Amino acid sequence: MTLVDFANLLVAAVLLAGIYAVMSVGMTVIYGVMKIVNLAHAGFMMLGAYFAMELFERLHLDPIVAALAVFPIMAIVGIAVYYLLVRWLPQSDKPTLPSLLLMFGLWLVLQNLGYVIWGNEDRSIFTPRTFDVIHAGPIILPTIRVYVFAAGAGCVLLLEALLNWTWFGRALRALVQNRYAGQIVGVDDQKIASLTFGLGIGFAGLAGALLASLYSFNPDFGRPFLIRAFVIIVLGGLESVSGVAIGALVLALVESFAIIWLPAGYQLAVSFGLLVVVLIVLPGGIASLIGRVRRLA
Repeated sequence: MTLVDFANLLVAAVLLAGIYAVMSVGMTVIYGVMKIVNLAHAGFMMLGAYFAMELFERLHLDPIVAALAVFPIMAIVGIAVYYLLVRWLPQSDKPTLPSLLLMFGLWLVLQNLGYVIWGNEDRSIFTPRTFDVIHAGPIILPTIRVYVFAAGAGCVLLLEALLNWTWFGRALRALVQNRYAGQIVGVDDQKIASLTFGLGIGFAGLAGALLASLYSFNPDFGRPFLIRAFVIIVLGGLESVSGVAIGALVLALVESFAIIWLPAGYQLAVSFGLLVVVLIVLPGGIASLIGRVRRLA
């Protein structure tokens, strides 16, 4: 491998990490507040992809603008799903079987709804930007990936600002740290949980819409990305939003450089292998390792 090839792979991994972070952060905030492993995440990603396609084909919106427009739509859908289904689940400080079954069943419903409405054909979103590239010296940057990375990274940074500088963010972080202590000091846990679920579903839809600009999709579109999201949140720490960015970068680097030794079709196997290694060696994720280092320092 030449130095130029290495640089191109490194840049590709960084661009990929941006969208990986977007598709994982929604699962993290939902788990942090509600201790629900959102298996329906893949279904909402699929809906986001199709909503972006409809906005592009019917209203002729730019795919990136359409993806950003999908976010509030999916957030409202998420809040509605919370009040219709999720709020009836028993509260617990650990994932429960009813929550897993509900989310898995909802995923199947959404998937089959996709088959009924849009059929089983693969769809794609093509624009003049799809095949454009930017040449930065010897580095080749696919234009659409740069736009997707910018949109995704910008949304994650806005979420970080929301969590750190707003009342909602402080209340959310309080429930993540200790749900019962948050209730004692006056945090409305039902209201925060509904907004958090909406936020998480909004990010799932945004991720699906952005991924639709990069890949073809069908109603089973979200499944391989759900697996990657699990790897990322375990890597970053189940309740750490900032850890998600680190986990996304690690997974993107591993997948991108694995193609040197393995065919592209084995990328998902690489993700599974990385998940097993992390669960054995670092079950608390990278965030817990960083925390231990800071305490020792």
